[in-house]
Amino acid sequence: MRTEPLPPVAGLLAGRHIVLGLSGGVACYKAAELARELQREGATVQVVMTDAACQFITPATMQALTGRAVVTSQWDLRAPNAMPHINLTREADAVLVAPASADFMAQLAQGRAGEILSLLCLARPRERCPLLLAPAMNREMWSHPATQRNAAQLRADGTVLLGPAAGDQACGEVGDGRMLEATELCDELVAFFQPKHLAGRSVLVTAGPTFEPIDPVRGITNRSSGKMGFAIARAAAEAGARVTLVAGPVALATPRGALRIDVGSAREMLDAVLPLAPQHEVFVATAAVADWRPAEEAAHKIKKDGSGAVPALAFVENPDILATVARLPAAQRPWCVGFAAESQDVERHARAKLQKKGVPLVVGNLGPATFGRNDNALLLVEADRTTELPRADKLTLARQLVAAIAERLPRPR
Repeated sequence: MRTEPLPPVAGLLAGRHIVLGLSGGVACYKAAELARELQREGATVQVVMTDAACQFITPATMQALTGRAVVTSQWDLRAPNAMPHINLTREADAVLVAPASADFMAQLAQGRAGEILSLLCLARPRERCPLLLAPAMNREMWSHPATQRNAAQLRADGTVLLGPAAGDQACGEVGDGRMLEATELCDELVAFFQPKHLAGRSVLVTAGPTFEPIDPVRGITNRSSGKMGFAIARAAAEAGARVTLVAGPVALATPRGALRIDVGSAREMLDAVLPLAPQHEVFVATAAVADWRPAEEAAHKIKKDGSGAVPALAFVENPDILATVARLPAAQRPWCVGFAAESQDVERHARAKLQKKGVPLVVGNLGPATFGRNDNALLLVEADRTTELPRADKLTLARQLVAAIAERLPRPR
């Protein structure tokens, strides 16, 4: 396992060119941060604004943020052929309209093209320039039957709708219709471009440490941050899978698209995993589950009495979650992936775990070299081969692992 410093991580949208459209709505203020987020991930951004959008945020702001002249009219003569509605999408990897107002969605659903943004959406080469919309409007407008009909028509036409979310609205009301935040939209766009290796499949992931209480304020745990497991859950969701994430006590945001279940101890994790395992096709046991727990938990905090005496702790073995799932009847058993966090001899210990647990794949890594870090190096150990995934950021490794799992999965049941 290499330990030299990592090279700079390429942006998740490196090499992508995005047309960012703004239609009228107060959520235009979020578009400024969205443009920055897209550029932080390596994308180039060309902003196109409707007249209504210009009432909420100025083209000067968006031009300053992107370094590109903002297009606001179909009659813009700066292009030699005077056809900005054609030129803007020919080199674009996607058109993202954020915010997409109720009126703008109605225009697209009806195929109307009265201004530059709807015009370029209609004129884009659909087979290679996808259209994504981030709806933003009052909750009554979003729930109106006409808007819902338009949303259904847009989806049927191949448009991807991102959101909306529920929450506080500028009008003072609360409900569905709020535009996703800039970071959420950036993550959604990153996910959109990922290969859908696991489309239609289901993946159960465990992540993080467990906590085995000694008394009400103390316990036994480990240094696992959960970052690798959360990255795997994100990568599986990006690859099109239905993802359930069972997480030990960690302070990490839930990956978009994953259903999260929080647990504390190893027994709680087992209780959460067992009924879920038969409902999923893949089980990735990334969590660093405590091997032992105190035989008894004190009812109150164990206090020092000044005598220097140290309390004696007896331990019992925790259930083996991976082995338990791997022993389920064939009709209920998911395709199991184990993790081996070792301090030495990674391949030897991972191979021993592979044989002991009876699973098709064990992923080995050096625990002390990765706990809490954003990078890792993995060893994929199988009965007939060993594959090294060189040190990289954990999301990159998670995507590589998800692709490897997809290659090895049997056909759907």
